[in-house]
Amino acid sequence: MIDCGHGFRSIRGDFRVGGVVNVGTQCSLVKRTDGGFVFLDSYTLSDETRAAVDRLTDGGAAVEAIVNLHPFHTIHCEWMHRAFPQAKLYGTARHHEKWPDLPWEEGHCEAGELPALFGPDLEFSMPDGVSLVCQDEAVHFSSILAYHPASGTIHVDDTLSYLNAPFPLSLLPMTGRLDFHPTLAKALKPEAGAADAFERWAKDLAVDWYQAKRIAAAHNAILPLAHEQLPELVGAALGRAAPVLKRHRERYG
Repeated sequence: MIDCGHGFRSIRGDFRVGGVVNVGTQCSLVKRTDGGFVFLDSYTLSDETRAAVDRLTDGGAAVEAIVNLHPFHTIHCEWMHRAFPQAKLYGTARHHEKWPDLPWEEGHCEAGELPALFGPDLEFSMPDGVSLVCQDEAVHFSSILAYHPASGTIHVDDTLSYLNAPFPLSLLPMTGRLDFHPTLAKALKPEAGAADAFERWAKDLAVDWYQAKRIAAAHNAILPLAHEQLPELVGAALGRAAPVLKRHRERYG
């Protein structure tokens, strides 16, 4: 558990592809201005991390909500609910489908109600021009991003990717730099204007959250940001994605 200051803690976990290569995963614990706590995403905490969380949250009683932001990060939802049964449970439509017996709050995270529920402690953004859930379930591009202004921390799963890892993960293009998830081409909606909408969303995000100090990214690392560096890094990522966006425009307009 990494203390990012001002009530934001990033919890880094393990996720092994094929049971071998550990690409990591994450959740975050945020203390609200009213003293309550919110988890962003779900993860099965180790005994040591659970003990640290309990010390911060009055044995877990102060955890008010668990907000699941990535529709394909679902395997830890049941454990998280059982660990903090009093916490309100929020998820996307896919979370509801995968765990129909869990006591989900009405509505889905993608419906746009999160800012009213958790503002001003947290801001949220969902990419335009891409599908949150694609027909090809191997495409895990889109998620709902969360920003904690007090600490300057962006919590994001997959959409913006950053890896800090040795071989063989060092061979992946997003290792050591901020990039859009490599499934962007498949995630773009098959319709005119989707590429423009996505590019506009990315630029607006960089401007709106330009004061961010770090990105807590899935899967395995936190990227520290220099002063007002986010627009530069997002612009560079858009530059590398330009061929994908161009091909989409040529096909759909």
